[in-house]
Amino acid sequence: MIWEAIQRAKSEKLNRNVVWLDLANAYGSIPHEMIQLALRMYHVPEVIQVMPGDYFSGFRMWFSTNDYTTNWINLEVGIALGCTISLILFIMAMEVIFKAAEGSAGPANLGGRC
Repeated sequence: MIWEAIQRAKSEKLNRNVVWLDLANAYGSIPHEMIQLALRMYHVPEVIQVMPGDYFSGFRMWFSTNDYTTNWINLEVGIALGCTISLILFIMAMEVIFKAAEGSAGPANLGGRC
Protein backbone atom coordinates (compact mmCIF):
# COMPACT_ATOMS: atom_id res chain seq x y z
CA MET A 1 0.00 0.00 0.00
CA ILE A 2 2.75 2.47 0.92
CA TRP A 3 4.89 1.39 -2.03
CA GLU A 4 1.97 1.94 -4.44
CA ALA A 5 1.32 5.42 -3.02
CA ILE A 6 4.98 6.33 -3.47
CA GLN A 7 5.01 4.98 -7.03
CA ARG A 8 1.81 6.86 -7.89
CA ALA A 9 3.25 10.07 -6.47
CA LYS A 10 6.37 9.59 -8.59
CA SER A 11 4.53 8.83 -11.81
CA GLU A 12 1.98 11.63 -11.35
CA LYS A 13 4.59 14.03 -9.94
CA LEU A 14 2.65 14.48 -6.70
CA ASN A 15 4.05 15.50 -3.35
CA ARG A 16 3.95 12.75 -0.76
CA ASN A 17 5.13 12.77 2.84
CA VAL A 18 6.25 9.43 4.19
CA VAL A 19 7.15 8.55 7.77
CA TRP A 20 9.12 5.37 8.32
CA LEU A 21 8.78 3.59 11.63
CA ASP A 22 11.69 1.55 12.89
CA LEU A 23 9.60 -1.42 13.98
CA ALA A 24 12.55 -3.80 13.74
CA ASN A 25 14.80 -1.52 15.83
CA ALA A 26 17.35 -1.35 13.01
CA TYR A 27 19.50 1.31 14.69
CA GLY A 28 19.52 -0.62 17.94
CA SER A 29 20.51 -3.84 16.16
CA ILE A 30 23.80 -2.75 14.57
CA PRO A 31 26.75 -4.42 16.34
CA HIS A 32 29.56 -2.01 17.18
CA GLU A 33 31.98 -4.40 15.47
CA MET A 34 30.05 -3.89 12.22
CA ILE A 35 30.52 -0.14 12.54
CA GLN A 36 34.26 -0.66 12.91
CA LEU A 37 34.28 -3.01 9.91
CA ALA A 38 32.44 -0.41 7.82
CA LEU A 39 34.85 2.35 8.83
CA ARG A 40 37.80 0.18 7.78
CA MET A 41 36.05 -0.93 4.58
CA TYR A 42 35.53 2.67 3.50
CA HIS A 43 39.11 3.64 4.39
CA VAL A 44 38.16 6.12 7.09
CA PRO A 45 41.40 7.39 8.69
CA GLU A 46 42.31 5.46 11.84
CA VAL A 47 42.25 8.60 13.96
CA ILE A 48 38.55 8.92 13.07
CA GLN A 49 37.83 5.17 13.35
CA VAL A 50 38.55 5.18 17.09
CA MET A 51 36.06 7.95 17.83
CA PRO A 52 32.81 5.94 17.52
CA GLY A 53 34.41 3.09 19.47
CA ASP A 54 35.37 5.45 22.28
CA TYR A 55 31.91 7.02 22.20
CA PHE A 56 30.00 3.72 22.25
CA SER A 57 32.29 2.09 24.82
CA GLY A 58 30.79 4.38 27.43
CA PHE A 59 27.23 3.16 26.82
CA ARG A 60 26.06 1.22 29.86
CA MET A 61 22.72 0.44 31.43
CA TRP A 62 21.18 -1.45 34.30
CA PHE A 63 17.75 -2.86 34.99
CA SER A 64 15.83 -2.72 38.19
CA THR A 65 12.62 -4.29 39.51
CA ASN A 66 11.03 -4.18 42.93
CA ASP A 67 13.09 -7.21 43.94
CA TYR A 68 16.30 -7.08 41.94
CA THR A 69 18.77 -4.72 40.29
CA THR A 70 21.35 -5.89 37.76
CA ASN A 71 24.95 -4.80 37.63
CA TRP A 72 25.93 -2.28 34.97
CA ILE A 73 25.92 -3.84 31.49
CA ASN A 74 28.12 -2.62 28.63
CA LEU A 75 26.11 -2.24 25.44
CA GLU A 76 27.80 -3.88 22.45
CA VAL A 77 25.00 -3.31 19.96
CA GLY A 78 23.16 -0.23 18.77
CA ILE A 79 23.68 3.25 17.41
CA ALA A 80 22.54 6.19 19.51
CA LEU A 81 19.83 8.20 17.83
CA GLY A 82 20.09 11.95 17.88
CA CYS A 83 23.82 12.02 17.32
CA THR A 84 24.78 13.76 14.08
CA ILE A 85 26.93 10.90 12.86
CA SER A 86 24.33 8.19 13.66
CA LEU A 87 22.77 8.22 10.19
CA ILE A 88 26.16 8.02 8.48
CA LEU A 89 27.28 5.11 10.67
CA PHE A 90 23.99 3.30 10.09
CA ILE A 91 24.18 3.68 6.31
CA MET A 92 27.81 2.52 6.27
CA ALA A 93 26.95 -0.54 8.35
CA MET A 94 24.01 -1.37 6.09
CA GLU A 95 26.27 -1.06 3.05
CA VAL A 96 28.48 -3.78 4.55
CA ILE A 97 25.42 -6.05 4.61
CA PHE A 98 24.37 -5.09 1.07
CA LYS A 99 27.84 -5.67 -0.34
CA ALA A 100 28.12 -9.03 1.41
CA ALA A 101 24.74 -10.00 -0.01
CA GLU A 102 25.88 -9.01 -3.50
CA GLY A 103 28.94 -11.19 -3.09
CA SER A 104 31.32 -8.29 -3.67
CA ALA A 105 32.62 -8.40 -0.11
CA GLY A 106 33.67 -11.24 2.11
CA PRO A 107 31.46 -12.38 4.95
CA ALA A 108 31.35 -10.04 7.93
CA ASN A 109 32.73 -11.67 11.07
CA LEU A 110 30.74 -10.09 13.87
CA GLY A 111 31.80 -12.41 16.63
CA GLY A 112 28.54 -14.36 16.57
CA ARG A 113 26.56 -11.59 18.22
CA CYS A 114 23.88 -11.28 15.53
